Amino acid sequence: MPAGLVISAPASGVGKTTLTLALARAWRDRGLRVQCFKSGPDYIDPAFHAAATGRASVNVDSWAMDRATIAHLVGRGADADIVLAEGSMGLFDGVATRGVSGTGATADVAEMMRWPVLLVIDPSGQAQTAAAIAAGLRDYRAGVRLAGVVLNRVASPRHEDLVRRALSDAGIAVLGALPRHAEISLPKRHLGLVQAEEQAEIGGLIGEAARFVSEHVDLDAVLRSAAAWSPQTAANGLNVTPPGQRIALARDAAFSFVYPHMLEAWRDAGAAIVTFSPLADEVPDAGADVCWLPGGYPELHAGQLAANTRFRSGLRAFAETRPVHGECGGYMVLGTALTDADGARHEMTGLLGLETSFAKRRMHLGYRLAELSAPMPGHRAGARLRGHEFHYSTIIAQPDAALAVVRDATGAVIAETGSRRDRATGTFFHLIAEDR
Repeated sequence: MPAGLVISAPASGVGKTTLTLALARAWRDRGLRVQCFKSGPDYIDPAFHAAATGRASVNVDSWAMDRATIAHLVGRGADADIVLAEGSMGLFDGVATRGVSGTGATADVAEMMRWPVLLVIDPSGQAQTAAAIAAGLRDYRAGVRLAGVVLNRVASPRHEDLVRRALSDAGIAVLGALPRHAEISLPKRHLGLVQAEEQAEIGGLIGEAARFVSEHVDLDAVLRSAAAWSPQTAANGLNVTPPGQRIALARDAAFSFVYPHMLEAWRDAGAAIVTFSPLADEVPDAGADVCWLPGGYPELHAGQLAANTRFRSGLRAFAETRPVHGECGGYMVLGTALTDADGARHEMTGLLGLETSFAKRRMHLGYRLAELSAPMPGHRAGARLRGHEFHYSTIIAQPDAALAVVRDATGAVIAETGSRRDRATGTFFHLIAEDR
C-alpha cells in the first residue's frame, strides 16, 4: 500500500522543489517506487519530477478539477511505495473564490487525499519566530495535518539549535535541517525554474541534492510520517475530448508548455500525437487533422521562428484546410508579429491578427474561466473551459473576433478573450479542464 505526503511551505522560493526532487531521488536510489504530483498550474516542475523518479508526473488542481478528476490522476500512484505531491506558493494560498473543488490551494489536495504535510521552513533572519509560523500553519485548518518540518538554509549550528528548541516546545517534529548549499540551487527564469530538458546536468544536480539531503534529513522518519493510502477507483476520468484523431503538436524549446495530463487524456481517448519542431523549420504532419501550438518561450526564439519560412508557410498551408490552435506563446506565434525584449519586431505566421510585445513587460497571471463564443478544436461553442494564464507580454493588437468571454477567478471579465479567424483559434490561457 503506498504512502502519501505533501511538500509545502509558508511561501514560494523556500525550497519545495529542491526538497521534493532530493527526497524522490534518494528514495528511488534505495529501490523505492516514487510517484510525484504537482499541486496547481505549473508546466515545469513535473518534468523535473520525472527526471528524479523515472515516472511521469502530472498536475492536480482543486480550482480547475473536480474530485473525480483528481482521484483519477492520483490513481497512477497506486503501484508506488511513496507518493509526493509538491505544493505551489504557500500551503493555504489560493484564489478568493472557490472553483470546482477548492481554491487551488495545496491544502485542498492535502485534505482531500488525507496526506500529511511536510513543511519546508526557511528561518533566515529569524529563530523562534519560525516555530510560530509553523504552529500557525498547523492550526489554521482542521482537516490539514502536519507531518513535521525540514529547515532550509540554516545559518549555523547555534541557529539550528534555537529553531529546533522552539519547534519542539510547539510540539512540531523537525525531520531535518539543511545548511546553505548553493551548489544544489536550480537556475531560474521569469516563469519559474528553467525547463528540465534545457538542463544538461539535471541528473547530476538532482543526485547532488539527494546526497546532500540524505546527510541532513532523516529519510526514514520522513517516510514514516507519510500516511498509508488506499487509492480509490474514480467513478469517471478526465472530461477531455481530443482536438482531433491525429494531432500535430509543436514540441521543442520554444513550445513545451502543455500539461501532461492533457496529452495523456488525448491518447487515452484514442488520439495519435505527432510532434514537430518549428525551431528546426519543420511543418505539421501532413496526415494530421488538427495542429496544436502550446506555449513556451517563443520570445527567446522569435528571430529563428521568423526566419524559418518553411515552418511558417507550411503552417499557413495546413490552416487552409484544417484547424490550428495556439495557447499563450503558441497563440502569439499564430499572430502577425512578436516584439522581443530588445525591441526587435519579428514577423510571425499571420494566421491571426494578434501582435504582442515583450519590450515592456506586463505580467498576466491567474486562473481563467472561458465560455466559448465559437467552437475551438475539441470543444463546442458554449463550453466552459478552465485554465491558467501566465506571461509577461503586452498586447499591441487583438483585432480578430473574440473566441470566448473570459473571466478571472473572481468572475471579472478580462480583455484577453482569445481570437478566431477562419480555421485558426488561440487563447492566452493554457487549458486544464472542461467543466462537466
